[in-house]
Amino acid sequence: MTTPNRWSDLERPPLGEAALRRAVIAPDSPWTSLDVVEATGSTNSDLAQRANAGAPEGAVLVAEEQTAGRGRLDRQWSAPPRSGLFFSVLLRPADVPVERWGWLPLLAGVATATALSRTAGVDTALKWPNDLLVTIDGEERKTGGILAERTAAPGGTSRTESGGAVVIGIGINVSLRTEELPVPAAGSLALAGAKGTDRDPLLRAVLRSLADWYGEWRAAAGDPAASRLQQTYAAGCATLGREVRAELPGGRELVGTAVGVDDDGRLVLATADGEQAVGAGDVVHIRRA
Repeated sequence: MTTPNRWSDLERPPLGEAALRRAVIAPDSPWTSLDVVEATGSTNSDLAQRANAGAPEGAVLVAEEQTAGRGRLDRQWSAPPRSGLFFSVLLRPADVPVERWGWLPLLAGVATATALSRTAGVDTALKWPNDLLVTIDGEERKTGGILAERTAAPGGTSRTESGGAVVIGIGINVSLRTEELPVPAAGSLALAGAKGTDRDPLLRAVLRSLADWYGEWRAAAGDPAASRLQQTYAAGCATLGREVRAELPGGRELVGTAVGVDDDGRLVLATADGEQAVGAGDVVHIRRA
């Protein structure tokens, strides 16, 4: 009898690389290449290397397993093989002012949440700046996250110059079972009652949604209001209206009610000292008994 291995779970078939390429690479699509690898340390790191070597915009790299996946604040992201979607995309929005590139991870959040809600039939909300939340047994759980990283332009020039790029990594827990969750606060689409956990249509839907939003944003020169990105993000953000604690760089904390997202994508908090905008840090939703 053949000994089962970690790749033999029949409920988790491999992605169809050729079919995915046919579905997402088209003349009117920003996606120019799509590769699926069995395992890698981090799709973001791998794609950043390609970007630094001059890879064109639109490259998509998908891994069946990530062994050194990273989230925000260098947190580790791990999951069993083929249990989720772990991929990165390479964007070069040279026609958008660099100061507006900070909207890209929020754009990716809107695009991903929209696609998952529609395709998996699971209400997906956003936790500022870029966590994906689902509800399981009445409790909010993190089922995905987004990490955007700027790369230098070919030749080693500054990351802030127009020749640079942004690599956006997206990780989504799709079929993880309760006993496989890395932490109690984690979740998956399956545990949230998804109507299907076939990763191929989910990945296609996310990439198409991301292409649509990216096109609208670029057409508006990165203007978050003109592209409807700011309004749509706010409408789907579960952080707004909540009392939160922002854990800021340097060990500082700020407590207040999240009241909006400003033109720079920062979270605006109403505190005892007035409104303050948070551009970096970790935000915790405060629960009251």
